[in-house]
Amino acid sequence: MAFATPSVLFDNHGRPLEYVRLAVTDRCNLRCFYCMPAEGIEYLPKNELLSYEEMERTVTILAGLGVRKVRLTGGEPFVRRDLVPFIERLSNIPGINDISLTTNGVLTAPHVSELARIGVKAVNLSLDTLDRSRFHRITRRDELPRVLDTFYALLAAGIQVKINAVVMDGQNTQDLVPLTELTRELPIEVRFIEEMPFNGGSHAAIELPWNYRRIREHLEEHFPGLTPVATKPGATATDYTIPGHLGQVGIIAAYSRTFCGTCNRIRLTAEGGLKTCLYDQGVLDVRALLRGGASDMEVQEALANAFRYRAANGFEAEQKRPLHQLSFESMSTIGG
Repeated sequence: MAFATPSVLFDNHGRPLEYVRLAVTDRCNLRCFYCMPAEGIEYLPKNELLSYEEMERTVTILAGLGVRKVRLTGGEPFVRRDLVPFIERLSNIPGINDISLTTNGVLTAPHVSELARIGVKAVNLSLDTLDRSRFHRITRRDELPRVLDTFYALLAAGIQVKINAVVMDGQNTQDLVPLTELTRELPIEVRFIEEMPFNGGSHAAIELPWNYRRIREHLEEHFPGLTPVATKPGATATDYTIPGHLGQVGIIAAYSRTFCGTCNRIRLTAEGGLKTCLYDQGVLDVRALLRGGASDMEVQEALANAFRYRAANGFEAEQKRPLHQLSFESMSTIGG
């Protein structure tokens, strides 16, 4: 497939767009309270989700525009059947040179050897606590042992591991130190993330008790010598090393939105909605284009046009949401 476009695509603010987060499903086998209500969310009928073939076509078009990295997300990616063969097909798309995924780890361990064979470079493992009872309370499921099985399988396979932990006041702040201690002997990164409003319920502006500053101060109290390191443009985390630790820690100001100036990522929801910012309401219905008979070039032009009107940051994107969308969707539906 040939495209008459430059190999690097820039948005209207001069930021390169090289990275797509692709949600393969809106379903999840956990019920984390910061992501969805206890009863779950209303999942989309299967025919409203993009098929693997539609996702593969879209990624091929995006690769022609300059996208080089794909991260598979959900919901929980491994809830969807035949995920591994799909990942292998993505790895064969010309121009795509980096495939990674985000998982909660419950169903992942049996597939780790295949992921390594395909060439998956990195896995972000969602893990908010190492305490089984707190894990059960946060996720509403008693699955910590299976998540840890995945963690150690990934390490054994030589796949880069980043632990993603959402920091929640009164829920798991006592876990910051134990999670950080994992970096002492293991070559991993533990990333602490500000809590965000994507829980499928109402949202109003709040003062975040544990913002990125307080997280950093807490770590500094327990780990003297915490030192910031240079990060690549587009990185969401501010990374730190700790003397004597093999790994490192990161802090993601997801609610404070301090990293928007170099953001290089876009999102495609499981139903085919393009989001050029996590906080926007969706800017293009890619599924409608694909199923409406649009040619690859027409899809490409529609995508490129959407990128020309990208919000400068998450605050601008949030302000542009229609009044009836002041409540944020569940993170499970948008592949955060």
